[in-house]
Formats: sequence, C-alpha cells, structure tokens
Amino acid sequence: MRYFLDTEYNGFGGALLSLALVPEDGSEEFYVTLECDAPLDPWVQQHVLPFLDMVPEQLKGPRLARRAAAEALAAWIEHDSAPDIVADWPEDLAQIAMLLVTSPGMMVHVPPLSLHLVPLHGFSPSTNSVVPHNALHDARALRDHIMNHLE
Repeated sequence: MRYFLDTEYNGFGGALLSLALVPEDGSEEFYVTLECDAPLDPWVQQHVLPFLDMVPEQLKGPRLARRAAAEALAAWIEHDSAPDIVADWPEDLAQIAMLLVTSPGMMVHVPPLSLHLVPLHGFSPSTNSVVPHNALHDARALRDHIMNHLE
C-alpha cells in the first residue's frame, strides 16, 4: 500500500521532531513526536512547535526518544509486506530512512519498503494543509493532492 509521508524537523538538516504516514485507503494513520534536546531553530519554534499536538486525540502521545519512535514505526508498518512511502520533499525521505537506523550497523526490523519521491513543483502540502507545518495534516494534504490531481 502507499503511505504519504511528511516530517517536521529542527531546521535545515536538523533533528526529527515529528513524522506522519497517511495510508492511501484512509485506514489507521501513524503520527509520532520526538524529544529534542537541541535548541530549536527560531522559525521552527514559531511555526512548528505550537502545532505538534494538533492531531486527533487517539494519535496524541508523549514525545518519544528516537529509538522508541523507530520501534513504534516498525510495529505500525509490520503488517504491510511491501509499503510504498511517498513524499514530495527529499528531506522527508531522509528523515524516515535515518529513523530506521538505531545504532551503528543496526536498524529496526521492517518489511522491504520503497521510498518514492514525487516532486510537486508549484504545490505545497503545508500551504494546503488544515494545520500547516503539522506532519499529519501536511501528509493528508499530500495524499489528497496526489490522489485527486495526479492519478
């Protein structure tokens, strides 16, 4: 199945703050927020941090350590034998790939998966999102745009 991905992170090349995967079939969504000890980028502090918890109650949870977030992602996606993860921005794919790595030479157990970049020149998920710069809402906007306009 295809899953539409969005992430929020602490500025250019910064630590992952949140990650969302939205299935194309509208089934259960995945959303996780991560602990961040580094000083927050001022733009992130103003435009991302206030919106991290603006998600449905069942998806709210504590900020997780990186390893716990990786394990939650692996547990959530294990039911799919060949997930196709779609993003519109390379950094989103880099962030999810790096989340899977738990230590040197080690990663969480996930099924074979594909990472699929669909550059959307002229379309911004955050601009078209119900809650801009919230990974879940931006991933929903990405899904809606691709499924309604590119297929």
